[in-house]
Amino acid sequence: TLATMTVCDPEEGMHSLFAGVMPSQVIADLPVDAASEAVLDALLAQRSGDIAAILTEPLVQGAGGMLFHDPEVLRRLRRLADKHGVLLIFDEIFTGFGRTGELFAMQAAGIEPDIVTLSKALTGGTLPLSVAIASTKVFEAFWSDDPGAALMHGPTYMGNALACAAANASLDLFEDGAWRADVARVSAALVAGLEPCRSAPGVADVRVLGAIGVVEFDQPVAVGVLCEAFAAEGAWIRPMGKVIYLTPAFTTPDADLALLTAAIRKVVGAGGVEGSGGV
Repeated sequence: TLATMTVCDPEEGMHSLFAGVMPSQVIADLPVDAASEAVLDALLAQRSGDIAAILTEPLVQGAGGMLFHDPEVLRRLRRLADKHGVLLIFDEIFTGFGRTGELFAMQAAGIEPDIVTLSKALTGGTLPLSVAIASTKVFEAFWSDDPGAALMHGPTYMGNALACAAANASLDLFEDGAWRADVARVSAALVAGLEPCRSAPGVADVRVLGAIGVVEFDQPVAVGVLCEAFAAEGAWIRPMGKVIYLTPAFTTPDADLALLTAAIRKVVGAGGVEGSGGV
């Protein structure tokens, strides 16, 4: 777990507390165009001896600021990983199971990573359970009659029966594809409810992808002040950094979606309603 956490934001969270203790990773910009692809290409060539994999959240960087990127970025990463012989790992813990409108975000790009990680919606958020899915190429690297060649990984709660039962129940809900209509409904409500915020003071962007709605400001927001203002409107919304965001459950009733988006509009001063002054 500690090693895995080293691939998160290098400047915030636990990194500032454990600087020099945990190994540092190579942090690079996403290849959003030909120029940035060339920069990453050169970096992979330069560090060919010590870079084993490229890891990213596909389509949406969640805790990094709810930043969206085009599916072509993922295709560029796949090409670069193949060119330099490194693994491509997608963290779909946030984006997986329909959040972006596709069952998995990688499907929007029409590619497959070598490893994908899943959690959260795997159990519908009811119990902690995660899974790592590997390609045949990766799996075969550990396929041996020699126990010493195996990936000896068996934490106490591995395969926990209760969590697996919750996961099976959650997965059953995805079988008939009805969730797609729910995501489309939530997405439409987020667009309609948040778009008026674009004209509010200090708002830099409003964006929606699937069941993710984001209002971004040009400066970091006053989290505590905003949380209190939202609570006064009957909504529990947690801003972070420069963004106020919503990631509602797909089954959220229209009335609740309207309440949430109305609270955001009021607090940030959109739609002709005065804001709280907390941004």
